[in-house]
Amino acid sequence: MIRKLIYACVGMFFLLPPLSHACSFGKDDPSGIPGQWYVGTKPSNVSPSKYPILFIHGLNSSSKTWWNENNMYDTAYQNSYETAFIDLHPTKNMWDNGKLLAGKIRDISNYFGEKVVIVAHSKGGIDAQSALVHYGAFPYVERVITLSAPHYGSQLADLAYSSWAGWLTGIIGSKNDATYSLQTGYMNYFRSKTDYHANASKNPFYTFGGTKWGSFGSSLYWGGLYLSGYGANDGAVTVNSSKLSYGTELKVGEWNHTTIKEGTSTFHLFKPYLNELYETAGSTIQAQDFVAAASTDLASYTRGGEFTTKQQESFVVEEGVKEITINWISSVPVTELTLKDPTNKPYTSFTIEKDATGYFSNAYHHSLTIQNPQSGQWSLNAESDKLARYLLNITFDSPLLENLKIDLTDKNIKFNTKDSRVQIKTDLMVEYYKNGKLKMGNILIKEGHDGSFKLPKIGEGVYNITIDMTGKLDKQRFQRTMIKTVYIDAAGKVYFNQ
Repeated sequence: MIRKLIYACVGMFFLLPPLSHACSFGKDDPSGIPGQWYVGTKPSNVSPSKYPILFIHGLNSSSKTWWNENNMYDTAYQNSYETAFIDLHPTKNMWDNGKLLAGKIRDISNYFGEKVVIVAHSKGGIDAQSALVHYGAFPYVERVITLSAPHYGSQLADLAYSSWAGWLTGIIGSKNDATYSLQTGYMNYFRSKTDYHANASKNPFYTFGGTKWGSFGSSLYWGGLYLSGYGANDGAVTVNSSKLSYGTELKVGEWNHTTIKEGTSTFHLFKPYLNELYETAGSTIQAQDFVAAASTDLASYTRGGEFTTKQQESFVVEEGVKEITINWISSVPVTELTLKDPTNKPYTSFTIEKDATGYFSNAYHHSLTIQNPQSGQWSLNAESDKLARYLLNITFDSPLLENLKIDLTDKNIKFNTKDSRVQIKTDLMVEYYKNGKLKMGNILIKEGHDGSFKLPKIGEGVYNITIDMTGKLDKQRFQRTMIKTVYIDAAGKVYFNQ
């Protein structure tokens, strides 16, 4: 391997000055302009066997994520690795970012005079794969390491585009090309176009996944609870979504979606894969055997809308529920929020935190968990001195989930119960999007004679399906909401995740 010995400063990037502490860029702190890339301080003892690392950020982020309140850059520097960082569009899809990234990967590789190893967080892993496979950047990359990349999408993106959440995400800017493309139906379509491409096997992928949700009351904690119905997760991405069927899963660990990208958390684990020669069998990394929790889908109840001054929502808690978590997500912090149980007992100790999941950026989470809640009807009263858009999500830890099952096929949706005593009534609403734009909203689908719901095929695009269910079990009422997405291509083929 021949490494370039002369470094020149050109207009498309900033050569960072030597600093005693590698985590600070000083006056040359990157601007966040998409397409700009930056080279870290060169360590004094770089080994020819060490590949330069290109770090790629994720959704609603920038290159600063690798050194602001994060020691990943400093850790790489202390371990004598050359580094590069790039800013992509924080809210554009994998096609736009992949096209932009492909040319920059070539430039960065040419700058170093050799291939690079990509370390990508979250959606950055999808953008990187798009650049390699669809835009021909594979010759400039040795391998790719992804840290909680949603390779199969995220159900939080499905929720952000649902009919209940649209009031909120439209006003706070979370309805964008990036979240649109991360809906599970669309990502299934992306996988079909990517996984069987001739370039898909040109670069090996190594993946990491997380199982922690963040501190109690944080938005990542709520994200973890919401996603728990779909399996183990890190508060934003499930473990199942973080791994590729043809990639190598290096480790599933106790990280949330933020800590998984920190230097002290994962650098030592992927360090052997940054070198020219490595032996997977003899490395300190061992692929972890991990059995993901079964998907239950029906763990939540969701409502949303907008209000001025006051708003009340009510919901039902069935018998046997071990815990409920109430999350009131709004465009502004509410002035007052009071929860009342069936005996009119008030609860007001909500925690308030701005979103960190990336799917509801700029929103405020008001969260409260109740252990062993009393069965019956509960009410939630909100007051605000400003116009507020909101999304109410209630997550249930309930044995009822074991009795409900939803079958989604390329033709219809059908509900099944394991317990003959369960009676359900379902409303199914579809929002149809094409190229990220809402084309038809509030499409009500009626139940067929066989008890199934036939999916409409209006045209190519994403069909975001909101399923509201009410039912009874031994005269006990219950309520649930499920969000699913499918993508239908121009030929009418349906793509979805089970």
